[in-house]
Amino acid sequence: VDGARELAGARYAAIGIPDDDGDGFRRFVTSGMSDELIAELGDLPRSHGMLGATLTDPKPYRTHDITRDPRFWGAWPRAHPPMHSFMGIPIVSAGDVIGAFYLTEKRDGGVFDELDERRIAALADHTAVAIENARLREQIRELTLSEERTRLARDLHDALSQTLLGLALTADVAFDAVGSGNGAALRNQLDQIRTLARTARRELRALVDDLRPADLARDGLAATLAKHLDMVGRAFDVVVAAHLDDLDELPDQTQRALLRITQEAVHNAVRHGRPARVEVHTGRNDGEMVLRICDDGVGFDPPAAVGRGRTMGLASMRDRAVTVGGRFELRSAPGEGTEIVVRIPGG
Repeated sequence: VDGARELAGARYAAIGIPDDDGDGFRRFVTSGMSDELIAELGDLPRSHGMLGATLTDPKPYRTHDITRDPRFWGAWPRAHPPMHSFMGIPIVSAGDVIGAFYLTEKRDGGVFDELDERRIAALADHTAVAIENARLREQIRELTLSEERTRLARDLHDALSQTLLGLALTADVAFDAVGSGNGAALRNQLDQIRTLARTARRELRALVDDLRPADLARDGLAATLAKHLDMVGRAFDVVVAAHLDDLDELPDQTQRALLRITQEAVHNAVRHGRPARVEVHTGRNDGEMVLRICDDGVGFDPPAAVGRGRTMGLASMRDRAVTVGGRFELRSAPGEGTEIVVRIPGG
């Protein structure tokens, strides 16, 4: 706005960006007015009269006296400086007027001429690009926030749902132990409950702090997975066999994704598949890091699961694999168990 005022030799200049309603301005920035005068003028102007006309017609407009134009809005507001010579230059992008330059009171009592118009029109072209870039950045920011909310929801689901499920099931076993009077079993189950509760608290703190599981940061992926799988096997009385190779040198994001995928897949297996055995394998093959989780449970029909809307966990695993550049494969059928394979090129 300052540059436009200097280019055109105007006493006052402004740039207006209309709001979505079409009867006001989202931004109206002035040059040549003191802060005290701007404060005295009060609210932003409305997009009526000549201000509005410049926003509806893509052609520039010049006049030696704006007050004589039939579109002039009657009189200046109180405290508004008198203005006569006027030039309005629309800011056009892709055929749409997205704003306008307003210049008034040519210095030395002159009028705005064709050279002034060409100069400000060229500036308006550059300004249109700047405005569209700002809008694009805002859209990207909003999209990023939406993706961040989705990621956080996924992390909460992945990190806590399995732990809380184990907590609930262990509490059920402890309740049965109370009824049977088996003090040793009760103490064992209460100890499991305490461990699971601490794990849930630790995971939640990690999500708030850094979205990096505390055990993973301290112990590495292989040890964290081994400890988690051992706990799942004991809690659900299922054999969980782990064959874990070549993990801890992976990037942090990849380690985090593999941990969450494994947790989700194993808990889905023991919760829904009723298996006697679950196996987790990791290793490199043909330049890829491969994670394979399989069970000998009842299996399921994947298309039918989609039809019933029971795909939150599957979608979460698939999204995590894709986020780190990997591929997610699912094979299952009723009575044939389930196999999940994640392949990460260059892992």
